[in-house]
Amino acid sequence: MAKLTTIEASARAKAGKGAARATRRAGLVPAVVYGAKKEATLIAIDPRIIMRELNKAGWRSRLYEIKAGDVTERGLMRDIQFHPVTDAPQHVDFQRLAAGEKVHVEVVVHITGEDKAPGVKRGGVLNVVRHTVEVYADPENIPEAFTVDISALDIHDNVRWDDLQGTEGVTPVLQLPNFVIATVAAPTVDAEESAAAEA
Repeated sequence: MAKLTTIEASARAKAGKGAARATRRAGLVPAVVYGAKKEATLIAIDPRIIMRELNKAGWRSRLYEIKAGDVTERGLMRDIQFHPVTDAPQHVDFQRLAAGEKVHVEVVVHITGEDKAPGVKRGGVLNVVRHTVEVYADPENIPEAFTVDISALDIHDNVRWDDLQGTEGVTPVLQLPNFVIATVAAPTVDAEESAAAEA
């Protein structure tokens, strides 16, 4: 069961630019919950709640329970529009979740053990190819994150999809077999140092 984050919101009666502007004047962010073959639900949210969620890692795969008066919706935060000057959130789209329908989510990858990896200790550089992985997942079992321990990796070793923990029950969007997540690259030698050595 995926962990739910509850968001308190208020219902909005009207759609349209004028109604959205009125909501912003009241100090709130207009938002909409759409999908699952139902009519869109119009809501307004405190901007501090939006910024709090954006400052947490993995918000794109976090499951939200949105409470607006008597209405409770479950959804994923899909799109946020920001003010071009102030960067304040202007509008938020939530995708409503439908039972039995898999959703497309972006899950963050947490890498541990870098300080113990022999390749890194010998001067190698950890090159993270994918900080997140896009997957199809059941709404009730969306992973908060994938994790991998790289403490045994040497120079030229890599981490692949099959090495990640927490991938049970999800399917990667990328249709490459066992694609690379991260590698430990050989240390880069300064060009001047190598030229001096040759001289």
